[in-house]
Parts: sequence; structure tokens; C-alpha cells
Amino acid sequence: MAGMDTHPTALLDTVEQETGAAPAWSVLWLHGLGADGHDFAPIVPELVRPDWPALRFVFPHAPVRAVTINNGVRMRAWYDIVGMDFATRADSDGIEESIVQVQSLIDRELARGMAPERLLLAGFSQGGAIALSAALRRSQPLAGVIALSTYLPGMELAAQKLADQATRQPVFMAHGSGDPVIPMVHAQRSAQALQAMGFAVQWHAYPMGHQVCAEEIAALADWMSGLFAL
Repeated sequence: MAGMDTHPTALLDTVEQETGAAPAWSVLWLHGLGADGHDFAPIVPELVRPDWPALRFVFPHAPVRAVTINNGVRMRAWYDIVGMDFATRADSDGIEESIVQVQSLIDRELARGMAPERLLLAGFSQGGAIALSAALRRSQPLAGVIALSTYLPGMELAAQKLADQATRQPVFMAHGSGDPVIPMVHAQRSAQALQAMGFAVQWHAYPMGHQVCAEEIAALADWMSGLFAL
């Protein structure tokens, strides 16, 4: 892989990998609770196919904050988790802050010459929750959204924040049927809510826990190949 480095941004530090010179697409990938930008960097060689255009993967580090559900221990998190009830557990102020920070990273890619229709927003678990939440607000649609082992926080109010043109962004969602962290029913309900808003959602379920698997990576690569061919 060419060009792996760590870059400071105005708001967040990132880990970057480029699969070739002059990347034609960018993938902004958000990690899960307690991880960092290095967590999904190893997925690049497993995911990327030889016939793809050159890609720039950007893996930001979430801010360090106290997480209530983990006894207030400070760790990298996109928002606080305040309880067990999925309807109210996500800290809405933290989500809003993270959406702004993600927007700044998207703006940096646009400033580098990347068109929004060549930018994918991806996330795992908490990162996926931010990716979905941010996608709803985008009046300038991205190429697509990847949401792994996650759900859409505040589903009841999400449609009220839906921006014009946002539903032009296709969504890839995948989840483990045995996920003990985010039970699959919450992901399924989120997928249904997104579909009801008008998003084209490709849904996959796998016999696994809160993780990714080879079959999931292959399905994601198929989906991405379809976008690159458009």
C-alpha cells in the first residue's frame, strides 16, 4: 500500500492510506467505541480489488471523553452512552458535535479536489451511528454510506432532520445475528426506517457477534464495485 501516514486536521487526527497515486475516490471510515483510527486500517488490503480506481482511506480518531455506561472511564468515543435503553442511550449533543467534526473532514476532502459523489462515509458501531446520522443531514449527497454493526440513534426524530437530496445516497448495512452489543433488531428497525425515508438500503446479516467477517467484506466490496462502475 502506498502512502500511509498520520495527519492532523483542524479538529481530528487521522490515519490515511492511499491505494495508488492521485486517488479518484475517498472513503472516510469511523471506528467504534474505545478504538481509534488504526482499528480498521488493516481492512484495506482485504477489501480493495485490483480493478478499482485509486482510493484514499481516511480513518479519524474520535475525541477522548468520559463514557457513562463504562463507569465514566475516558476513552475515544463519538458520543457518550448514558444507559441501556436504545431509544435514549445516545448523547445527542455528542452526536451533533461529531457530525460537525465529520463534516470538517468531508470539507477537507472536497478542498483536496474530491467530488462529493466520489466520497464514501463508513462507520462501525458508534462510528456507523455517526455515519448514518450525518448522512441524513446532507443536502449535497455523497456516493454512499456504509454502516456496519450499528443503528440509527433517535430514529423517531431522524426523519425530521432529513435534508433534501439526502436519500440519493445508497446505504450498505450489515450486522451480526448474535451481536451482544447492539442487538440486531435495532439495526433492522433502523434499516426499515431509512427505507421508509426513501433510502436504498442493501441489508446483510451474518452469524457473528459485534465484529466483521470475510463474507461481509466480500459483500461490501461487491457493493462498492457497483458504485465505482456508475
